Amino acid sequence: MAETEDFLVRELHPVDDDIFKEPMRKRRRSDRDQRFRAFPSVEQSALKEYERLESRTRRVLSNTYQKLIQSVFLDDSIPNSVKYLINRLLALIEKPSLDPIYIGLFGSTGAGKSSLINAIIQQAMFLPVSGESICTSCIVQVSSGCCEQYEAKIHLLSDQEWKEELKNLTTLLHRTEALDGGEEDAGDRGDAVEDAVWKLQMFYGNGAEGKSYEELLRAKPRGKIPPSRVISLKAEEAGELSVKLDPYIRTQRRDWDGGSAETHIWPLIKLVEVTLPKSELIPEGVVLVDIPGTGDFNSKRDEMWRKSIDKCSVIWVISDIERISGGRAHEDLLNESMKACQRGFCRDVALVVTKTDKLFLPEYLRERKVGNQAIQSQREAVLERNEMIKLRRNKILKDKLKRKLPADSRVLEASELVYTVSAQEYWQQALLTEEETEIPKLREYIRRRLLDKKKRMVTKYVTEAFGLLLLTDSFSCTDHVQNEYLHMSGLRRFVEEKIQLLEKAIDQCFAHIAQPLQEGIWNARSSYRRILGACLVRSRGNQGFHQTLKAVCLKNGIYASRTLARIDLNEAITQPIYEQIDPVFGRIFRSGKPSDGSALIPHIDAFKLSLQEKMTEIGIRNGWKYDSYKKSFLIQEISAILGGLEGHILRKKRKIYESLTTSVQNDLKPCYEEAAQITGKKACERMKDVLRRGVDRQVAEGMFERAQERMQHQFQQLKNGITEKVKGSIATMLTLASSPGDGLYKELADVKTEYKEMEKLHRSLREVAENAVLRRGMQDFLLRMSPSKAGPPKTI
Repeated sequence: MAETEDFLVRELHPVDDDIFKEPMRKRRRSDRDQRFRAFPSVEQSALKEYERLESRTRRVLSNTYQKLIQSVFLDDSIPNSVKYLINRLLALIEKPSLDPIYIGLFGSTGAGKSSLINAIIQQAMFLPVSGESICTSCIVQVSSGCCEQYEAKIHLLSDQEWKEELKNLTTLLHRTEALDGGEEDAGDRGDAVEDAVWKLQMFYGNGAEGKSYEELLRAKPRGKIPPSRVISLKAEEAGELSVKLDPYIRTQRRDWDGGSAETHIWPLIKLVEVTLPKSELIPEGVVLVDIPGTGDFNSKRDEMWRKSIDKCSVIWVISDIERISGGRAHEDLLNESMKACQRGFCRDVALVVTKTDKLFLPEYLRERKVGNQAIQSQREAVLERNEMIKLRRNKILKDKLKRKLPADSRVLEASELVYTVSAQEYWQQALLTEEETEIPKLREYIRRRLLDKKKRMVTKYVTEAFGLLLLTDSFSCTDHVQNEYLHMSGLRRFVEEKIQLLEKAIDQCFAHIAQPLQEGIWNARSSYRRILGACLVRSRGNQGFHQTLKAVCLKNGIYASRTLARIDLNEAITQPIYEQIDPVFGRIFRSGKPSDGSALIPHIDAFKLSLQEKMTEIGIRNGWKYDSYKKSFLIQEISAILGGLEGHILRKKRKIYESLTTSVQNDLKPCYEEAAQITGKKACERMKDVLRRGVDRQVAEGMFERAQERMQHQFQQLKNGITEKVKGSIATMLTLASSPGDGLYKELADVKTEYKEMEKLHRSLREVAENAVLRRGMQDFLLRMSPSKAGPPKTI
């Protein structure tokens, strides 16, 4: 009886009252229709069919689960096979319908991220925008949901996280007070000190910058901090929520001394989540993430900044038209995005050029070098210039991606890597049509991504559920109790041999990183002094930079400012290593077929295929052809077990990729701590000298070689984790299929009705896919045959 309690976590009771059945059905259908308002009719039909398949599958699984629970409820002991089955059913029932698709809008100050989000969600001025200064000051996530109102949650730093930042801020301020007067004056404070003074004054009031850490701990903040460290806002209208939200996410002016409680707690804010009611433009399941370009001085916010980038499956690098040529900011952001492809979940990267309505016609005509056709208007010039930018930047970006990523990466197959958008023209349409602003094109991209993901998820879900129902139905049949025990020792030996071969294949796969890693180490040893010297030099000499350098040392080599480019000495020093290993690292974790044995996932797929083929062979030899459920179940469970490994691998690869910089940072920590203690005359030069000598010493003692060993150790740990998971899961599954003595075929509740319904649903998968293709073809045909909607723009 005690064993049974493990499975009674959540009983799922159907609603039996006839009074509520029909209204509930109508309301659910209405809710489902509302969820798909963002899609054209053809895509709505496909989504509704997939939603129906998933919903009916969940109902079948729930009914089956309840029957099994009721059949074993009074048993003193439950057979292992039934326990396994109940756990698998419950896991499938509780599996999320669809993991969110995070689309990161990654750009520097003033690039137009907030304006772009406002246009995509069709809410002008919803997020704060300004052409003159930083507006969005923290990470903001925007999504649509099932709520009736506009809602927002403002997440604050915990008490411990704020104390950590407070200690760093006061340390930075008070250690710079003793610096030589010739190096600092009131009008030439470094960015780090300005930021620290501003935060303390905002949170505690004027004069806070002169107080000690202990005094500030006793001081009363100006704003009210909720005990939950979360502020919830709601409003009936978008404009109403925008007004409430504005003080929390708009960067406050440093020369402004307002008295509102919202602005006073602004330094504590680390994340804002905004949820819109069901949207006609942004489908539920998509999250737009406004990501600042440089991170944050606070360790927790900086960690969240990095994780926000890594969890995005799509990254749009945002750069305005005036910075795209000659500017370095978008290049740095593209490099960071490509690292996200290596270490995170990112599969698509695109460059989104904003404010593309801007063009000074006389200057453009003077510099124009293409085409013989005369330009007749500002509109023609803008369209021609935008097309040239797309062609040029698309080639540059594709070449850059090819150098960093495997040749078969999904992003390289994209037809468009560059978009030219104009949020202002989207609203005004004085110069461009709505389609020409390319806002609708971005929305279409979002819809396609969600539709593709939903299709893959439902197909996998229904197939996995069908395999379980095959097994469940066989358990409830008593005809085979005496004759169906299979001696599978041959299969066990085969599995053991294949696991050994898989281990060797993984070793060979990971061995591809050794040579480029060694070459990267050699390059790093020969270039680290030059790289470090470049990081420690600023065009204005030491004026103001000594405080920034102090902040770098206080944060173990990293400084993230809201206005300056991100500084990461550890990453800079290890960059020569990453330049060597990036292409190989990408090949190891790619999903395409291996051409040289360097890809990990295909080795696991080959292992799965060999097991499935062997099971078919043994099954035919042992009579499975008369009772095919065993083969179907075992093959399906192999797919489920090994399919789950991909998520495990993706989660581990970030730690592997970052192990080089983490190792270097740990080795240099004493050096950073020593430099951070320096005050007095010529403190900046003395800090630089400590850093140079410290890095020299660590390099001489094998810093890069230790980083190499730690990365190789992480690869070894991944291999061990994969083989342990495979061994344990497959051993459990084979035990289940060959256990004669623990009631494998114990008579359970009759689930033939559920099995037959599941069989129909499984057959429906192909029909749904075929219907989607037919509808898409018809839609494309009608679009080709219809007259163009493009017309002359509206005139002012």
